[in-house]
Amino acid sequence: MSRTVSASQPTAQSRYDASAVEPKWRAAWEAQGAFRAVRDESRPKYYVLEMFPYPSGRIHMGHVRNYAMGDVIARYKRARGFNVLHPMGWDAFGLPAENAAIERGVDPAQWTRENIAAMRAQLKMMGLSLDWSREIATCEPEYYGQQQALFLDMLEAGLVYRKASTVNWDPVDHTVLANEQVIDGKGWRSGAPVERRELTQWFFRISDFAEELLSAIDGLEKWPEKVRAMQRNWIGRSEGLQFRFDIVEPGDLPQHVEVYTTRPDTLFGASFCAVAVDHPLARALEARDPALAAFCAQSRSLGTSEAEIEAAEKVGYDTGLLVRHPFQPGRTLPVYVANFILMEYGTGAIFGCPAHDQRDLDFARRYGLEVTPVVAGESGGYDGGAEAYTGPGRLINSQFLDGMTVEEAKTEVIRRMRADGRGEARVNFRLRDWGVSRQRFWGCPIPVAHCPTCGVVPVPKAELPVRLPEDARFEKQGNALEHHPTWAKTSCPRCGGAARRETDTMDTFADSSWYFARFTAPHAGAPTSAPDIAYWMNVDQYIGGVEHAILHLLYARFWCRAMRRTGHLPQSAIEPFDALFTQGMVCHETYASASGGWLTPDEVELRDGRIVERATGAAVTVGPSIKMSKSKKNVVDPEAIIATYGADVARWFMLSDSPPERDVEWTAAGVEGAARHVQRVWRLLQTALPAMAPTGAAATGPASGAATALRQATHRTIAGVTEDIEGFAFNKAVARLYEFVNAIAKAAQGDARTEPDMAEALREAFEALALLSAPMTPHLSEEMWAALGREIPVVASPWPVADPGLLARDEIVIAVQVNGKRRAEITAPVDAGPDALEAMALAAPDVARIVGGATPRKVVVVPGRIVNVVL
Repeated sequence: MSRTVSASQPTAQSRYDASAVEPKWRAAWEAQGAFRAVRDESRPKYYVLEMFPYPSGRIHMGHVRNYAMGDVIARYKRARGFNVLHPMGWDAFGLPAENAAIERGVDPAQWTRENIAAMRAQLKMMGLSLDWSREIATCEPEYYGQQQALFLDMLEAGLVYRKASTVNWDPVDHTVLANEQVIDGKGWRSGAPVERRELTQWFFRISDFAEELLSAIDGLEKWPEKVRAMQRNWIGRSEGLQFRFDIVEPGDLPQHVEVYTTRPDTLFGASFCAVAVDHPLARALEARDPALAAFCAQSRSLGTSEAEIEAAEKVGYDTGLLVRHPFQPGRTLPVYVANFILMEYGTGAIFGCPAHDQRDLDFARRYGLEVTPVVAGESGGYDGGAEAYTGPGRLINSQFLDGMTVEEAKTEVIRRMRADGRGEARVNFRLRDWGVSRQRFWGCPIPVAHCPTCGVVPVPKAELPVRLPEDARFEKQGNALEHHPTWAKTSCPRCGGAARRETDTMDTFADSSWYFARFTAPHAGAPTSAPDIAYWMNVDQYIGGVEHAILHLLYARFWCRAMRRTGHLPQSAIEPFDALFTQGMVCHETYASASGGWLTPDEVELRDGRIVERATGAAVTVGPSIKMSKSKKNVVDPEAIIATYGADVARWFMLSDSPPERDVEWTAAGVEGAARHVQRVWRLLQTALPAMAPTGAAATGPASGAATALRQATHRTIAGVTEDIEGFAFNKAVARLYEFVNAIAKAAQGDARTEPDMAEALREAFEALALLSAPMTPHLSEEMWAALGREIPVVASPWPVADPGLLARDEIVIAVQVNGKRRAEITAPVDAGPDALEAMALAAPDVARIVGGATPRKVVVVPGRIVNVVL
C-alpha cells in the first residue's frame, strides 16, 4: 500500500465542498489499491461481509445503512492492524430479470449487467472500502460453472438426488417453490395462491445434517438469539413413537397404518386416525372412490407449507376403514383422509386425541367424534369446552397408565410398543430436504443429461460450465429452456447417444449459499483455493437483514457442511459465519393525496404549518413511518442525497439516529443536522490550525487546566469510540464524537487556545477526531488529515490508543434535586465524601434560593450520582 498521499492537498476554504473532496479521495484510494486484500499469513485476517444485493438497478437507503455498517467495521479493523477482506458481488439470477425480459423484450443478461453497472457506480459514490478486484456476479459462467462443479461433487457424495414429490407450484411464476418461499399460502415473489402438484425434482439432502445443524446453533454465540431461535424452530427436532395400527378387513389394501406421534401418552384418548391426501392409502382409495378423489383434488389446491395448512379449515373424508386400538381389544377408530396432515412430516399419518390437541378437537367437533380426556392437571384439565388441554398433569382414563406423569406415560407406552414389536422410539425433524429444481430460464443450469439408455448422466467437469443460451425467447409461458429449439439437445456423456439436457435450473438460494467461500479466491479455476480458504475463512462478521434468518442462513450452513464433506472446505470450517448482525430497516412516513394515491417525499412540502402536495397545494394525509418501499412511494433516493450533501453526510446520519439493530426513521431534519456537523468540524479545523503545534509535535503532559481537560476528553473519546465500535453501538460512537467536537470547540475558541501546552493538545485532539471519524466519514477525515499536514493517509494510519493515565476523572458533575425536582448541578472532586457533597449542594445558588435559609428535613446523598434535598 502506498504510504504517501496521492490526492492533492486541501485548499483553505470556509465551507467544506463534498462534491469536490469526495471524488478526489475515492480516486486516491483506487490509485493506491488501498482496499485490495492479499493473503498474508504473517498478519491476522478479518473477513467482514454484508449480504450481497440483487441488482435491481438502484441502491436504496437500506443498502446505505447496511453497507455503511460493514464499512465502519472494515475500516476500523484495518486501522487496528488486521488484513481485511471486504468484498462485494451480486446475487444476480432470479425472476425479476426474467420477468423484465418478458415484459420489456430485453435479454435478461443484458438487463442484469446494466443494472450491475449502475449500482456499482452508486455504491462507489458511498466511499466504501471494498475490494472490487474480487467482484463476482452469480449469473456469470465463471461463477455458476464452479457451482455446477460443486453440484456434481455433491451428487457423487449422495447429497443430491431426484424423486417425484408433491411440490408448491406458483401459477404466475410457473415454477416450484420451497416451503419457506410460501408466505401465507402465496408465492413469495408473485403473491399468487400456491397450488400442489406432483413433479420429479432435484433435492439437496439437507436432512442428513439436521441433528448437526441443530446442535451447532448453541455454538453460534455471536448470533442474535432471535435468529438462533428461528433456526431451532425451523429444524424442529421432536422425540416420539412410530408404531402401526392394524386395519380391520383391509382386503387388497395395506394391512397397517404407520403413524408418528410426540404424545404417545394420550393413546387412550384417541378417537380417530387420519392420513394425508398424498398418503399411499389415500392414493389407493381415491382410485376407487370419485368423491374421495374430488376431496383430495380440492385439498391439493392448497400449498404444502405448514403455515398455510395450519390456517386452513380442518376438513376430512371418512374412508369407511377402521383400525384397531393397540391396547384396547375390540375398540376401533375410524380412518379419515384429512387436509391438515403433511405427507412430508413423520409418516403422513396421525392418530387424533381431541381432548389434548386443539387441531384434533376442532376436527372431532366437526365430525361428531368422541372426546375423552386422559391428562388432568393439578387445577383441572379438559373441561368439555372448545379449548383442548395441553398442559402437564397425570394420566386418567388410561388403564395401566393412570396416575403416571406425562413423561412417565410416554416412556411406558414406548416400552410396551417395543416389547410387542409394534413400534420404536423415533427422533423426527420438521426440516425437509431442499427441493432445488426451478422451472425457469434465468438460473444456474443443472449439469446433467437425460439419456434413454443410461438414465441421468452427469456432465463431465471438463465440459463445464453448461452455459445458458444467449438467444432465448420468452413469448411462451414457462421455462424458456424447454422451448429453445436446440439448447436441450445434447449427446450422452456416457454412451454418446442422443440425450436431453436438464432444463430445470437451480433455486437461486443455491447461488448465495456459497458465495462467501468464492470471495476468498474469486478467480480460481476450482470452486475454492485451499490456501485462501484456510487463511480467510470463516467470515468473522456477517451483516444483513433478519428476513434471511431461515432461508439463506440455513442453506448457507448446509452448503458449508456439504463443501466440507466434498473437500472444498477444511474440516475446521464448521460454520460459515462466526458472528452475525441483523440491522433494522430504514423507515419514512407516507403521504397520500386527496385522491388516495401515494406521493413521494419530493412531491410534498411544508406550507403554512401543513404538509401539502407541492404541485397543487392540496392537503396531504400523512401516514405512519414504515419501511421504505416503492409501492408506498416513501423512498428517498440515496444518489440525490449524496449529490446534495455528500456521501459522508448520508453515512453519518444512517449511523447516528438509532441503535443499528433497530429501525431508523429518515427525516430531512436529521440529514440536515448531519450536514451541519460536517461543516462545523471543517470550520473548527480551519479556525484552530493557526494555533496548533507543528505536525509531529507530541502532547506529553500539559500542566494547564484547559489543555489537560482537552487531553482527557481526547483519550476518553478514543477509549469510548473504540468500545462502541467493537460493540456495534455506532450511534453511541457518533454521540461521543458530537460531545468531543463540543469539547474541541470550547478549547479552540477564545482565551483558552493561548494557554500553555494548548497547541499540542489541539493537534492531538484534531488528529484523534480525524482518525476516530474515519470509519463513519472517511472523505472528511482524509481531507482533515491532509490539512493537518500528515503525509501518510488516514486509510494507512493506525487506530489511536488511549493513554490510561488520562482516562481517570478528577472531577464529576452531580445533579442536585430539591423535593425530587432537578434544580442544579455541582462539579465536585471524584473522591468527595457525603458531607462535602451536601455542603456544596446547599451552597449552590439555585438551591440556596429555594431553601431560603430553612433547615432541610433530610438530605440524601448518593456519592457519584445525586444529592436530593427534602424540605
